Amino acid sequence: MWGHPVRSVLLEARLLRRAVLSGARAAGTVAGPHTPRCGVSGKKWIQPSGFDTGVKAFNSLTKQKEPLVVAAEGVATWYSCGPTVYDHAHLGHACSYVRFDILQRVLSRVFGITVIHAMVITDIDDKIIRRGLEENVSPTIIARMYEEEFKRDMLSLKVIPPAVYLRVTDNVHHIIKFIEGIIKNGHAYATKGGDVYFDIQSIGDRYGKFVGAVDSQGEPGSSNKRDSRDFALWKQSKPQEPYWESPWGRGRPGWHIECSTISSCVFGSQLDIHSGGIDLAFPHHENEVAQSEAYHQCGQWANYFLHSGHLHLKGSTEKMSKSLKNYITIKDFLQSYSANEFRMFCLLTNYRSGIDYSDNNMSEARASLGTISTFFHDAQAYMRGQLQCSPVQEATLWERLAETKSSVVKALADDFDTQRAIGAVMSLVHHGNRQLQPVSTADGVARSPAVFGAMVSYMREVLDMFGIDLLNSQAVGGSSGNLQGIVEQLTHFRSEVRAVALAHRNDPTTASLRNPLLKACDTIRNDLAPLGVLIKDRGATSTWEITEGKQRQSGLRVQDKEQETSS
Repeated sequence: MWGHPVRSVLLEARLLRRAVLSGARAAGTVAGPHTPRCGVSGKKWIQPSGFDTGVKAFNSLTKQKEPLVVAAEGVATWYSCGPTVYDHAHLGHACSYVRFDILQRVLSRVFGITVIHAMVITDIDDKIIRRGLEENVSPTIIARMYEEEFKRDMLSLKVIPPAVYLRVTDNVHHIIKFIEGIIKNGHAYATKGGDVYFDIQSIGDRYGKFVGAVDSQGEPGSSNKRDSRDFALWKQSKPQEPYWESPWGRGRPGWHIECSTISSCVFGSQLDIHSGGIDLAFPHHENEVAQSEAYHQCGQWANYFLHSGHLHLKGSTEKMSKSLKNYITIKDFLQSYSANEFRMFCLLTNYRSGIDYSDNNMSEARASLGTISTFFHDAQAYMRGQLQCSPVQEATLWERLAETKSSVVKALADDFDTQRAIGAVMSLVHHGNRQLQPVSTADGVARSPAVFGAMVSYMREVLDMFGIDLLNSQAVGGSSGNLQGIVEQLTHFRSEVRAVALAHRNDPTTASLRNPLLKACDTIRNDLAPLGVLIKDRGATSTWEITEGKQRQSGLRVQDKEQETSS
């Protein structure tokens, strides 16, 4: 779909990038892939050497758009913070994970970058422990239950799973060694009580890459901390809490250290992209950077931080969160809307923007999908010869299609601007609809089915790249409730026709009308069965159900015995 034009542009960009880097290295102004950066000031970001993806992304480290350069050609290493599994996942989580899923799909499908994505599951935490005590079960049971639910929720939203999920509890031995490395490098200290803290003062002005270090507030903790901003790497265990043996006594990992350790276990000392919600920038990602660069003794551990905006309930300035009790679970949401509709809802804003959740905004997303779906149906009817139209301005449509392809790639290369990309697709739909004006007769009029076939194919590929599948019949209509309503009305109409015909069963003068009506009732019932709609006539009334798989075959056998016209 995106093919050769994009490849040629990227090739030119890479050649230009290499030429610039060669000159810069010769002048001694750019670090090579193995050049230590320990002398670099903590807040100074250096564009990495490597391969330009052709995308400019907003990097939270610089607070501006930067060329997205990855270390290895055609590959991006990507780490993301997963959920703390103590409760149901909600739409706030879904918004962040769906948005980053879309970004990864764009990188892969449009720009040819293989994304190697690792995600950590936080399965030991104060909240998990508290929930276990409240319910009188092991924290492990709580964590496993909500971890599996989270994974099911992500699949229901069509989020591509990461290359690997990793649990904190499976990596505690790695975390202990990581902490020992930080202490050895002079950037952490243990207290008499068995806690270990990161020493903020040991890294000087290198702390505060996302917010000013002066304005940052410390985390609560032991009074034995050297600086109020020092944060826990290891916590001494309290009574009734899970614990692991360590050089500092029985305890468990702090929150931030898990991500640094596990990311380093997978990707080593250099990471291309780190993602998460904007609320994680400080203190979580700030502390990740500090401890990772202290351990690896480097000046730039993760080259790009991408942060997604919050999801708000409309009319509220507060983010949707479990702690505020203002959330909608993913499972409850999918009772009213489809995964396709939620994806379109996310696509209609920039991933960095805050987004208001409301029925009106969801209706806008549903309407956009409905407009595209209607165009698909009309274009296909035209291609089949079922829709007669005035002569089509074919050259104009081919030109519009080419412009749309170019506009979509340009929009996505500009910080993954899905809002602009969808706008280009909707504009193409508009111009296509203007050409599909039905007329009562079009004998001898030249037809142009090929251009509509190309438009439909391209739009499907774009939507598929975004994770939207309009071939799913339930998703096209909005929700399964709409499909059920249609079947209900159809069955009701059939029942009324059948009732009228059966009321005159013994009247020979109406046989010529009655028998065709009953035969038509048989035909529609039999034709719907292979499509998964099973209608059963029960005396003067009829019932229906939507069936799947083997049930459809049994339904066909039942209907072979229920022919109205044979009675």
